[in-house]
Amino acid sequence: MNKPLHYLLIMATFFLANRATTQEITAQDVTAQEAENIALEAYIYGYPLVTMEMTRRVMTNVAEPIGTRAPMGHLVRMKTYPSAQFRDVTAPNADTLYTTGWFDVGSEPWVVSLPDVNGRYYLFPMLDGWTDVFQVPGKRTTGTEALTYAITGPNWKGTLPEGVVEYKSPTNMIWILGRIYCTGTVADYAEVHKIQNEIKVCPLSAYGKDYTPPKGKVDPSIDMKTPVRDQVNKLDSQAYFQLLAQLMKDNPPAEADAPMLKKMARLGIEPGKPVDFSKLDGKVKSALANVPKLGFEKIMSHFKNAGTAINGWTFTTNAGTYGTDYLQRALVTAIGLGANRPQDAIYPTSQTDADGQPYDGKCNYVINIPAGQMPPVNGFWSLTMYNAEYFFIENELNRQTLSARDELKKNPDGSVTLYLQNKNPGPDKVSNWLPAPAGKFVLMLRLYWPREEKPSIIDGSWVPPPAQKVK
Repeated sequence: MNKPLHYLLIMATFFLANRATTQEITAQDVTAQEAENIALEAYIYGYPLVTMEMTRRVMTNVAEPIGTRAPMGHLVRMKTYPSAQFRDVTAPNADTLYTTGWFDVGSEPWVVSLPDVNGRYYLFPMLDGWTDVFQVPGKRTTGTEALTYAITGPNWKGTLPEGVVEYKSPTNMIWILGRIYCTGTVADYAEVHKIQNEIKVCPLSAYGKDYTPPKGKVDPSIDMKTPVRDQVNKLDSQAYFQLLAQLMKDNPPAEADAPMLKKMARLGIEPGKPVDFSKLDGKVKSALANVPKLGFEKIMSHFKNAGTAINGWTFTTNAGTYGTDYLQRALVTAIGLGANRPQDAIYPTSQTDADGQPYDGKCNYVINIPAGQMPPVNGFWSLTMYNAEYFFIENELNRQTLSARDELKKNPDGSVTLYLQNKNPGPDKVSNWLPAPAGKFVLMLRLYWPREEKPSIIDGSWVPPPAQKVK
């Protein structure tokens, strides 16, 4: 018996629709070079979202809070600064105690209650899945009195309890990356611990009730030893773009990303849809194989163009929110995941000395800060030492930073000299010594809540002094 005409039309439509899918790349006349170019752009575009997901997996793959990790829906209340063994996030700080947590706001909002911190500097930035900071409660923005707010997902509509402020997230995945200033002394650790213990989180359905978050489920397949950035960089093209497409379903791209999504669709990379490069033309597949390596190289090479470059330092006022500057966003993800908005912090970073030569622990360096020209901030400043991979280093003082809270020794003219070297410079200089590794290293200057009136790093009326090699 012949099939009805409408059935044949439906099947024909289905066949044509599938034949026209973006997996049939050769039918769209995309050359191997075009495919590589598109994939390279897509790799950089998706690097933050993939990195956030891989970071989330590692940091939440525990049954209950321990150290720097906690299950989804729990808070990590770090009791000390990260150690030299910490590898979950690049460029950690040793100025604040982190209170962090990963949450899925897709099914319902989560309510966060912050206590009165009695004037202490703190900030509680919230990052969406693409690493944009979408809200920043804290001393600069909301003051230091108690605050309760609800983080709602992109599709949530409803009414919140009286007194609860709504902060809407553009994505279902969010990362709260709270920082509370701490001097690092035993007494101040205890004061901050009290504040941390008073911070509460719960789903909206449990607000106002006794709530105990359920234990997490441990996934033994997740690599808990390899640094997250290395795990991301090891993903081949198929795995990387498959994960990206999957993540974009619950973490929707911004409207401004439409041109990028149109390009990606030509390679079959679409939100929520499977990606299968095995069906592609052989030359195209070969071109795509190198994309992860080329993509990360391009991301890291952007460092020298990432912002203002002066005295061996590079810094930008384009962090925390990025718009369509995908390369900038990817670089910040790679070297400083969780960066703040410039109003909250600016991070001058230096890979070379005053002569443009890479730092090397075999040499000694000094930074001379003239009298009255300390970094201008409303919050605080610090200078951090990292190894070449942007992690802390072990040293005899267990000192990762120099900052305003240190008793820095002044020179007779009121200036301050900081000593950056591997070996102890001696008792008369040790107060100003920032220990360096034996090999390559990187410096990062943090200016929390930078001043906007002159002198200011924001308008260029103050710039970081250079690090000079001792000859």
